[in-house]
Amino acid sequence: MGIEIDIAWLTLIMFGSLLALLMAGLPLAFVTGGLACVFLFILGDARALNIVPSRIFPLMTNYQLSAIPLFIFMAAMLERAGIINDMFDVIYKVMGGLKGGLAAATIIASTILAAMVGVIGAAVVTMGIIALPAMLKRHYDPKIAMGSIMAGGTLGILIPPSILAIIYAVVAEQSVGELFIGAVIPGLLLSGMYIAYVVIRSYINPALGPAIPVEERVSNAEKVQLVGKMAAPITLVVVVLGIIFTGVATPVEAAGIGTFGAFIVAAIHRKLDWPTIREACTTTLKASAMVIWIMFGATIFVGLYVLEGGQQFVQESLAATGLGPWGILILMQILLVALGMFLDWVGILLLCVPIFVPIIKVLGAQAFGLDSPDDLVLWFGVLYLVNMQMSFLSPPFGYALFYLRGVAPDYIPMTDIFKSALPFLFLQIVGLVLCMVFPQIITWLPRLVYG
Repeated sequence: MGIEIDIAWLTLIMFGSLLALLMAGLPLAFVTGGLACVFLFILGDARALNIVPSRIFPLMTNYQLSAIPLFIFMAAMLERAGIINDMFDVIYKVMGGLKGGLAAATIIASTILAAMVGVIGAAVVTMGIIALPAMLKRHYDPKIAMGSIMAGGTLGILIPPSILAIIYAVVAEQSVGELFIGAVIPGLLLSGMYIAYVVIRSYINPALGPAIPVEERVSNAEKVQLVGKMAAPITLVVVVLGIIFTGVATPVEAAGIGTFGAFIVAAIHRKLDWPTIREACTTTLKASAMVIWIMFGATIFVGLYVLEGGQQFVQESLAATGLGPWGILILMQILLVALGMFLDWVGILLLCVPIFVPIIKVLGAQAFGLDSPDDLVLWFGVLYLVNMQMSFLSPPFGYALFYLRGVAPDYIPMTDIFKSALPFLFLQIVGLVLCMVFPQIITWLPRLVYG
C-alpha cells in the first residue's frame, strides 16, 4: 500500500490543491479527475486505480441522467426558434401598462423560461439581451431592471425541469419526479416575492418603474391575439410538466416528448431548418459533455475522499462544533453559498451532496420536525437548490452577476450590478427561511401527488 496520511491533513491537501488549481483557471472537470488519480496513486497502488472505472461506470449507465441532454436540446431548439423573444414581447405588451410592469413581465417571462430551460446562464443572458435595453429605454431604474433579470434568471435552478435537480436526485439516490414537484411551490413563492417587490416599489416611487406610454399599449382584443401566439410553447411546457406530475411518464420519457414537441413548436413558428437543428445539437453536445465530465471527475474525487474516511471526519468535525441539528444544517448551507463563489453548481453538488446527505440522514427526520426519512432527503434537496440559487446571485463572484455584465451596457459599473442583486438576495434568504421553518411548503405537493 501507499503512504498513510492523517485525514485532517489529507482534507487540507486535497481541497487546498483543488482550490489552488481552480484559481489558476483550469477547468473543474479535469482538475477534480486529475487530482483524484494523482492522490489515488500516492495513497494506494496500481490496484487502487480501479476506483476510477467503478465510480464512472454507474454514471455512464444511469438511466435518469439521459434526461439531461434531452432537456438541454429542447431548450436550445426553443431558443433558436425565437420563441423567447416572442414570449417576452407578449408578456411585456400585456403588462406594460402597470407601474413596474416591465420588470414584473421580465420575472414572469423568466419563470416560464425556467420551465423550458433547465440551465441558468441561458436565461440571464437571453433576458439581458432582450429585456434590459427595453427597460432602460423606458427610463427604468437600472438597479430594478438588472435585479429582476438576474433574480428571474436564477429561477431556472429551482423550477422543473431543472438539470441540477436531475443530478441531485441521481447523486442522493432519490426520485427525480418527487424533487421536481417539491421544488414547484418554493419556485413560485420566490417568483411571486420578486414580482411583489418590484411592483410595490414602483407604486411607492413611480420613477423607478414607469408604466409604458399610452400610445405603446395594446387593446384587450390584441392582448388575446398575442396570448394565442404563445399557445404552442406554453402547451409544450404544460404537457411536459403535466405528464411528470401526474406520473404518466418518468422525467426521462417526458424529456423525450418535450424534445419532439420542440421540433413541432419550431415548425409552427416556421423556424425548423437545418442550421437551427445543427446549432441546437452543438449546444446540447457542449453543455452535456461539460456536465458529464465534471460528474466523472468529481465523483472519483469525492469517492476517494470518502474511502479514506472523509465522511467520518466531516461528521465528527460537525459534531465537535457543538451545534444542534439546526446549527449543522445552517452551517452546511453557509458552506454551500460560500463554495458557490468559487465553483460551478455541478461541482458543488458532486463535492458536497455525497458527504452532506448521509449526515442529514444521521441527524434524523424528527430533529427537523418531519415525518419520514424520505421527506427529509426531499426537503434537504430543495433547500440545496435554493442555496445554489443564492450562490448565483451573491456578490462578489456569483455567476449571474457576470452573465449580466457580459450583456449590460458599458456605462453601468460592476458595483451597480452587485447592488442590484442585494434586495433580491435578501428575498431569497426570506424564502429559504420560510422553507426551513415550514417544511410543508416543500413536502405538501409531492405528498399530494404521490400519496
